[in-house]
Amino acid sequence: MNNSDYQMWMNLAIIEAEKSLKKDEVPVGAIIVLNNEVIGRGHNQPISKQDPTSHAEIEAIRNASENIKNYRLAGADIYVTLEPCTMCFGAIVHSRISNIFFGARDYKSGICGSCEDISKKRYFNHKPSIKGQIMESSCSKMLKDFFKSKRF
Repeated sequence: MNNSDYQMWMNLAIIEAEKSLKKDEVPVGAIIVLNNEVIGRGHNQPISKQDPTSHAEIEAIRNASENIKNYRLAGADIYVTLEPCTMCFGAIVHSRISNIFFGARDYKSGICGSCEDISKKRYFNHKPSIKGQIMESSCSKMLKDFFKSKRF
């Protein structure tokens, strides 16, 4: 896969993040791709859904699983605008997603290299590959602008 492929998919995740922004939620979006087709989409909605697990990755996994009628998403890729947290990484592992592609690093709770690289732990029975910093400046800017608007 070349950089333009990563960017094409990440742009779709950014569109999902913009949906969160319109709901005044932290702008994080995710898509799940299987066989070059988007099978799941999600964006952050913990406030509007009153559900702390309603992160973009979880919503995309739920959507993809429903769409393909299987909770196992083997061979699928997830594109998310922000590095996954521990909860989302666990859901990715349990759904058997093959690859994680993320945009912005999360130095407060990112678990794919920023705070820790949990994928290196030996106790997981499934190990997705991880590639970060795809369109990082675009993904990061959206988050920074959102939080900046909340401070003033």
